Amino acid sequence: MKVLIADDHWVVRESLKQVMQRLQKQLAVFEAATFDEAITTLREHPDMDLLLVDLIMPGFDAFTGLHRLRTEFPEVPIVVVSVHEDVEHVIRSVEQGVIGYIPKSASGAEVERAFERVLAGEVSFPRRIIKQSSNGAQRAAPDAAGEPSVDLLTNRERDVLSLLGKGYSVKRIACDLSLTSHTVRVHLGNMMKKLGLEDRSATIHYAVNVVNDAKLSER
Repeated sequence: MKVLIADDHWVVRESLKQVMQRLQKQLAVFEAATFDEAITTLREHPDMDLLLVDLIMPGFDAFTGLHRLRTEFPEVPIVVVSVHEDVEHVIRSVEQGVIGYIPKSASGAEVERAFERVLAGEVSFPRRIIKQSSNGAQRAAPDAAGEPSVDLLTNRERDVLSLLGKGYSVKRIACDLSLTSHTVRVHLGNMMKKLGLEDRSATIHYAVNVVNDAKLSER
């Protein structure tokens, strides 16, 4: 398995590498201290299995950089490791298709759990940060106040919601479900109306919560 760690602080790279190697013995780790180095390494190794990237490093313009990575290397899963601990950075990263977001303040145990999930092909997002948003989506489970529930959705809408929460783009959701992109957008529109979600960010927020709650119940 090939993993690229892109961060301009060598201490951070070394720490992440040690955690990864404890979890995955057969691991080839590549390092990059700048965005240009990361791009060069990805071009030299198109079969890279995972990219860990900081949002702040030389040459990397946060979400513009993420967009470029997803556009040029769409098959490489990305996990953000960042000092930013606000819901906006998490949700905007999810909108760019990342499969995980790890705050740099996370404990060693939290980092290990996050890596275990992404190495197993799952997603990992910081629920404590996502729940801080006062403008976020409603909870997935209904309560006495009658909050909107996933039970309102059709099976296909639930499929779309699940993949959205895993960081999939509309195009990839369409491919995985054998639908057209237009049909996926129709499902998203219907879903937003049923759940009372005002915009795309609120929908992604809701979807990430649903996926994380499902993973938590499985553990």
